[in-house]
Amino acid sequence: MKKIKCIIVDDEPLSRELLESHIERIPFLELVKSCADAFDAIDILQTDSIELLITDIQMPRINGLELIKSLSNPPFLIFATAYSNYAIEGYDLNAVDFLLKPISFERFLKAINKAKKDIDQKAGETAAVAAPVSQAQTPQHLFVKDGHKLSKILFEDILYIEGMKDYIKIVTKQKNVVTYMRMKSIEEVLPETQFVRIHKSYIIHLPAIKSVVGNSIELINNESIIISKQHKQMLIDRLNVAGKV
Repeated sequence: MKKIKCIIVDDEPLSRELLESHIERIPFLELVKSCADAFDAIDILQTDSIELLITDIQMPRINGLELIKSLSNPPFLIFATAYSNYAIEGYDLNAVDFLLKPISFERFLKAINKAKKDIDQKAGETAAVAAPVSQAQTPQHLFVKDGHKLSKILFEDILYIEGMKDYIKIVTKQKNVVTYMRMKSIEEVLPETQFVRIHKSYIIHLPAIKSVVGNSIELINNESIIISKQHKQMLIDRLNVAGKV
């Protein structure tokens, strides 16, 4: 389980001890530091990837509100204070929760679970944004032995692949390449979103299909290839066609 890095900022030793005790009971929390001063917290926030800040408000030199406002990229925030009059301003700073001292473990855990939900959601959104980058880095070609050389073949140029015992014939828009490879091996390296097996001897590039008539496929190069009964429904599903052709 990935742990959430957090820090405590509170000038009262007993309050810090209570919060530290609560954090020790929660397995997905990692207490990086318990700070008695906002200046110590600023140093940690600038050097470590803190995800959750649990802070008092009424503190000497810099109070909790001023601490948050000083940060250009603040972490998720839980206020822990004895002063309820700060609640509105605390929520204006997008605090996850506002805890009034003395803080019971049950109330603390409820706030932490809210924070975890927000942190997990943010992590999911970040991963979703990053996904297209990873996808863009996925290879869009393969190299196969072609006589005495290795030939680069773009996936987008492939029309279909025909199996011939221990060899395969890769039919592209430009040329045909016969190479020593089994159908299972080539099927494993082809992107499954673009290619589909329609027969024990044929793999088709979906964008190369012009039409499906009965039990055969007409390709954009006007060749026709038979679809086996056991693979037909899979093809129909991949083409997003309702019912049977």
